[in-house]
Amino acid sequence: MTPTKYVSVDQYLDAISSPQLERAIELRLIIKSALPKAEEVISYNMPAYRYRKILVYFAVYPSHIGFYPTPSAVTAFKDDLSTYKCSKGTIQFSYEKPLPKALIAEICRFRFEEVS
Repeated sequence: MTPTKYVSVDQYLDAISSPQLERAIELRLIIKSALPKAEEVISYNMPAYRYRKILVYFAVYPSHIGFYPTPSAVTAFKDDLSTYKCSKGTIQFSYEKPLPKALIAEICRFRFEEVS
C-alpha cells in the first residue's frame, strides 16, 4: 500500500483522529498566528510554513507531535527546551502536557527573522 501524498494541510489534518487532531489544530493556529506572512504548504508530506524558504514543519505521531524548526532554532532555544525531547532540528511535544504556546511562537518568529 502506498502512503498518502497530502496536497494541503487541511487534507493532512483530515487524516488524523482525536485526540491528536485537537493538538495538531492548536499547533497550526499558534504557528499561523506567529507567522502571518508565511504560506502554508506541504513539504516532505508534512505541514510546513514558508516565507522565502521553509521556516518550520510539524508532524503528528501516536505519542507526540514533532515540531521541526531547523537546527539553528533548536540550538538558539536549547535552555528553554531542556524539558522536551529534542534532536538536531526536532522538538517533540507529548500529548500529556499543554503546548508551550509562547515558546513555539517565539521560535517561529526567530525563524522568520533568520530568513528575512
